[in-house]
Amino acid sequence: MMGFRLMSIVSSVVAVVALVGIAEVHPAQAENVRLRGKVVSLDGSTLRVKTREGTDAAVALKSGWKVTGVAPASLADIKPGDFVGIASLPKSSGGDGALEVLVFPAAMKGTGEGSYPWDLRPGSTMTNATVANAVKDIEGRSLTLAYKGGEKTISVAEGIPIVTFAPATEADLKPGADVFIPAQRADDGALASGFVVVGVNGVAPPM
Repeated sequence: MMGFRLMSIVSSVVAVVALVGIAEVHPAQAENVRLRGKVVSLDGSTLRVKTREGTDAAVALKSGWKVTGVAPASLADIKPGDFVGIASLPKSSGGDGALEVLVFPAAMKGTGEGSYPWDLRPGSTMTNATVANAVKDIEGRSLTLAYKGGEKTISVAEGIPIVTFAPATEADLKPGADVFIPAQRADDGALASGFVVVGVNGVAPPM
């Protein structure tokens, strides 16, 4: 049963990462948008969300849509060879500082690999990469990430959200639930998505 649940999560999230990650490398292919906010309602295949910008958005959920949750993890869970996604910002003192860390299941290693612009905050980037080194030094914690064509060392301060994927169901999309939705905007402004990441057990999607 656990193996089935893991594969269900992986199949859902592989597509999520493909949308939120690989699509960034070729933004001209389609207008991809990321919605962050709270559920207002789920009525059939229409998910209404109050976005973090304060606007109301109606998202048409595609046939066969998937939902996944997030669960807390820790820096101690991360070891060399693991695959992670880290949103970060340049620090005034040099290098990058993490805004959030996502630890991928082993079966997803390599998905969306690279480092590209991200819109969690202005000027932020997302790096999906294998951990080449994990150290703790006098300046705090840091992870050295290796990906095709590059390497980046990112410090992870205390209190930065660190999560992994977890099971979730449609029932978790209740009013007030935190969500992250990789969606597509049509020429007429209509939004559609096949995937929703929802906060469960008090853990909100930090990405």
